[in-house]
Amino acid sequence: MQDIPVYLNHLGIVCSLGRGAEQVWQTLQQPDAEPLTLADEWMSTPVYLGQVKAELPPLTQFAAARQSRNNQLLMSAWQQLQVAFAAMRQGIAAERIGIVLGSSTSGIAEAFSTVQGWVDHQQPATATRYAIQEMSAPALSLADWSGAKGPTYVVSTACSSGAKALASARRLIQQDVCDLVIAGGVDSLAAMTLNGFGALESLATAVCAPFSAHRDGINIGEGAALFIMSKEPAAVALAGVGESSDAHHISAPHPQGAGAIAAMSQALQQRQLNPEQVSYINLHGTATEQNDRMESQAVFRLFGDRVAASSTKALTGHTLGAAGAIEAAFCWLTMQQDGRLPPHRWDGVPDPALAPLRLVTAGLKLDHPPVFTLSNSFAFGGNNISLLFERIYGD
Repeated sequence: MQDIPVYLNHLGIVCSLGRGAEQVWQTLQQPDAEPLTLADEWMSTPVYLGQVKAELPPLTQFAAARQSRNNQLLMSAWQQLQVAFAAMRQGIAAERIGIVLGSSTSGIAEAFSTVQGWVDHQQPATATRYAIQEMSAPALSLADWSGAKGPTYVVSTACSSGAKALASARRLIQQDVCDLVIAGGVDSLAAMTLNGFGALESLATAVCAPFSAHRDGINIGEGAALFIMSKEPAAVALAGVGESSDAHHISAPHPQGAGAIAAMSQALQQRQLNPEQVSYINLHGTATEQNDRMESQAVFRLFGDRVAASSTKALTGHTLGAAGAIEAAFCWLTMQQDGRLPPHRWDGVPDPALAPLRLVTAGLKLDHPPVFTLSNSFAFGGNNISLLFERIYGD
């Protein structure tokens, strides 16, 4: 594979922090922002969730199989890119434009309602129930909306899906399969997902506190982030990708972080960087007992306690298949701002059993925007990925 630079040209985003890059960045930096909400419509016990409060576009003009909340989130992000996409696609054949998304829910919330209809009223399921929850549905929908006719698919590797989609898009461009790729992640809240994490006893009783001595689990969120990616130079490039699969356990990470270290190291090696050259890491930081222990150890072994790092999941919830793309967006935004970093929200009580990290305090500002940032996503089954971003130009 040729070492061809691939750039993140434009961003569309919606999550619990708001809609659009500017609103999301401003809310991210507000010290009193409380974007997670206590909700009781999903489970028997109320839980804190990263719900999208922004009004979402209706999809009534499309077939019933396209009318999911997941696709509404996707459309909300896509609408922010339409003007830029129309300009960038000039002179590019539709067959050279790809779609790669990460997702884990698709339309499962809507499909679940038909299951409930059978349980309660013996109403038979229709073909729509099956089509709406197909994992490919978001990518096929976006291909229809954009007119893209190149490779179109969804990566579904749990919590690493959104980051994996960006890595896949980079390869499509570097291998000269595509000139332009719309890539990112989307996931929506669903009762089945929430109750599944509840069954694993992974849900927090309050707003999550990554790396805290008092951490007791995750908050789930929803959202979408889309990038237009190409060889056209832009302010930020996806300069390195590290992927590993340690397959330690179906739902628990490798206790020493072997796969995490391999992924971060590979991302640095692709750009021939030393760890000291990275200024910020967006941590996977789920606030579960095992992830935080593993990740703090892995980051400390590679970077020590020098690099500024934060988990943003107390602000968005864990957006599952969208998390890698949304957190990549936070890196992308950080590298084009004034040196402020995404803050680490928690109760401020470090767990002495964890390796020490330099967690970002509210208002921390570097002398200049970081040149290199890293974003970690670690999924079930030991599916790990680290994305390395490079600021090409800017103040």
